[in-house]
Amino acid sequence: MSQYFEIHPDNPQKRLIGQAVSIIRKGGVVVYPTDSCYALGCHVGDKQAMERIARIRRTDAKHNFTLVCRDLSDIATYAHVDNSTFRTLKTLTPGPYTFLLKATSEVPRRLQNPKRKTIGIRIPDNQICQELLGALNEPLMSSTLIMPDSELPETDPETIRELLEKHVDLIIDGGNCGFEPTTVLSLMDNGDMEVVRQGRGETSFLE
Repeated sequence: MSQYFEIHPDNPQKRLIGQAVSIIRKGGVVVYPTDSCYALGCHVGDKQAMERIARIRRTDAKHNFTLVCRDLSDIATYAHVDNSTFRTLKTLTPGPYTFLLKATSEVPRRLQNPKRKTIGIRIPDNQICQELLGALNEPLMSSTLIMPDSELPETDPETIRELLEKHVDLIIDGGNCGFEPTTVLSLMDNGDMEVVRQGRGETSFLE
């Protein structure tokens, strides 16, 4: 049976954030809010926890996991970013975007796209998520909370509790954070940007 924390979306309780981080570090799978929808997350180095998320989502080996980071300071560790790309990322973060970038050797192969060797990077504009990442002091390995028979992410914490209380270690209720997934942008080798999935993030600047 999972734990269930009601955390204030604007003033997250540090005690609960600390307990959530402890659960993650012990190999737990958590449901947490972002600036676009709820997500599943776990420790970046935990293969078993990642496999649990894959079972919940019923994804295959081609599924792209995302590294959710607190800010741009983490990005150079996990992705190859030139100056032009960094400036682009700076203007769009924090926000509801996932960026597909070339992965560095620090990224476990199981997290990379098997053909393109890319990794998804995300910096959400959500206070609970930011506090969680700050206390953890490293990225979360993450996947949008979309159930196998659904096309849209789950957005109601009580519904999530009914669906997943026997399958995850912690559900963080941070209120309704929307049901649109992130906009996924692929940053190409030549500096161009391609919209892989249109979501909550605006893309009119590409026109």
